[in-house]
Amino acid sequence: MDPQFSQAGLPDLEREIEFSTSKSSGKGGQHVNTTETRVELKFNIRSSLILTGEQKDLLLIRLHSRLTEAGTLRMYSQKERSQSANKEDVLFRFYTLISKALRHVKKRIPVRPGKAARESRLRQKKAISQRKELRRSPGED
Repeated sequence: MDPQFSQAGLPDLEREIEFSTSKSSGKGGQHVNTTETRVELKFNIRSSLILTGEQKDLLLIRLHSRLTEAGTLRMYSQKERSQSANKEDVLFRFYTLISKALRHVKKRIPVRPGKAARESRLRQKKAISQRKELRRSPGED
C-alpha cells in the first residue's frame, strides 16, 4: 500500500483484493500477443471484513454506478507494457477512488454579503448607469 494512503487513514485492503491478468491490447508489438500484461482488480465491498459498516454504506452509495449487482468494484489497467507497472497503476487508482469516496464532505453554510459589499455593488451599478446615460443623445428621453 502506498504510504500516502496509509497516512490518510485508509485501511490496507490488499488482502481482500483479487487480481487477474489477461492479454492486453494496445502498444507493444508482438510482445502484446504473448504476455498477459493487463491487470484487473476486483474488490467486493459487501463482503469486506476490513471496512466498517458505515464505510461500506458510504462506498455502496457513492460508487453505485461503478459496482456490479453483487457490490464488486472492478478496475483494470493496460497502459504499460509490464504487468507490475499495470498492477501498481490500478492499485493507485483504486486507493485514490476509495479515499475520495470515503472523504467527509463539509456541508456548505450559506453566507449573506456584508453591508460594505452591498454598498460597493450599488455604487458600481450607479456608475455603470451614469456611464450609459452619458452615451445617449440629448434628444432621447
